[in-house]
Amino acid sequence: MRIEIVEGDITARHVDAVVNAANSSLLGGGGVDGAIHRAAGPELLEACRELRRTRLPTGLPVGSAVATPGFRLPAQWVIHTVGPNWNAGQRDRDLLASCFAESLAVARDLRAASVAFPAISAGIYGWDRDVVAATAVETVLGAPEGSVETVEFVLFSDATAAAFAAALHRAG
Repeated sequence: MRIEIVEGDITARHVDAVVNAANSSLLGGGGVDGAIHRAAGPELLEACRELRRTRLPTGLPVGSAVATPGFRLPAQWVIHTVGPNWNAGQRDRDLLASCFAESLAVARDLRAASVAFPAISAGIYGWDRDVVAATAVETVLGAPEGSVETVEFVLFSDATAAAFAAALHRAG
């Protein structure tokens, strides 16, 4: 598996799947979640509402992942995952790792060859970007072999991109 660090806009990535740092409602929000919903168009919100009506009536649990079509995005799919909220006392690093692992499992099920991840929980949810970077890199490197050939960590700021690059360097 090839891992790339990209500074930029995840909604513009030409990959098979983008990962959305969603909230448990799946009905949109701020940050990456809001950007993905805006770029994908209103069809994404309707697909998420359908998930809530059918498979996920109480919402998507923290650390889990589910896919929808990408609609107006360059990516074919959006994989939604709910990161733990440090500010709300959700400080279990295993839950954070589960976001990356479960998203990769969904990507494998979709036969996605390329996946773009944001820095899950490093924004409004308050996790330290260095911890998120280390957790993300370790989890992706430890993932079982599958269809995913390329993982991009698509990061919005220089500082977060540097944290991910350092974590990747430390991992060898």
